[in-house]
Amino acid sequence: QVQLVESGGGLVQPGGSLRLSCAASGFTFSNYLMSWYRQAPGKERELVAAIAVTGGSTNYADSVKGRFTISRDNAKNTVYLQMNSLKPEDTAAYYCVAQGVRSGAYYWGQGTQVTVSS
Repeated sequence: QVQLVESGGGLVQPGGSLRLSCAASGFTFSNYLMSWYRQAPGKERELVAAIAVTGGSTNYADSVKGRFTISRDNAKNTVYLQMNSLKPEDTAAYYCVAQGVRSGAYYWGQGTQVTVSS
């Protein structure tokens, strides 16, 4: 059974930091490109960051470049999103996504809420 379980969300003040984690199981993690998406109320879902299967290549939305860092640990089947200098506009539900580079399959986590507010 495929599972993606996000954790680490919460309430943080502007300028603060959070680290999201996504623990994967039920598939061969090292064969999957991993991404973080987010969706704020009333807004479209957007890609925040993505990382290649080996972790050697990453991609970020312009709005988070220089503030967020995606990483992965294939030995632990876990992908992370380090979020620094958080802004109120970063408030959203954050989702972990796995995309099979061979199968093309997509798996989504249940999401974790991040709220940036004073």
